[in-house]
Amino acid sequence: MLLLDIAKLAPVDTDRTPQAPVPAPPLDFDAFLRGIGARAFRFAEIGLRQREDALDAVQDAMEKMLTYRERPAAEWNPLFWSILRNRITDMQRRNLFRLRWLLPGSSDRDGEPVDWADDAPDPQRSHESREAWTRIRAALRSLPERQREAFTLRVLEELDVAESAQVMGCSEGSVKTHLSRARSALQKQLEDVR
Repeated sequence: MLLLDIAKLAPVDTDRTPQAPVPAPPLDFDAFLRGIGARAFRFAEIGLRQREDALDAVQDAMEKMLTYRERPAAEWNPLFWSILRNRITDMQRRNLFRLRWLLPGSSDRDGEPVDWADDAPDPQRSHESREAWTRIRAALRSLPERQREAFTLRVLEELDVAESAQVMGCSEGSVKTHLSRARSALQKQLEDVR
């Protein structure tokens, strides 16, 4: 079972309008947070490369969202992703600063390789889907940060171009460019994953 639809990796067609209806935002704030938690964790885990840091980033973003619970439900999704992205960026900067003096001879920006083994038992995942997710995660990590963010927000989170641009703090054209480059790179890396 694949976690990612390879058809979504096709080249970007900016003239086409989406066929699927956009799901209505949840009316209950608690349901919104429950529904976005797992996806937010995966997004943070890919960006931070540490399970504990990812959990902290998602928790911090959810706590900050509590101050915005009175806003209209349509604003929750892009606002949450913007908060989470900013938190991840802050944590990456802090970790990079700490690692500089701890590992002066390291040529790798992140220090030693991170062990991504998941020790928690998970009976729902088959061996095939774990292998596929590992390959997809590695391919996503190999992308430049902006391309990874554009792909995650547009394809995995299904935000529209305007919401993605708002979250990333750039123009809509920039989001489209980053997404096109990300899809092209991922398509080359994941050709044999079907």
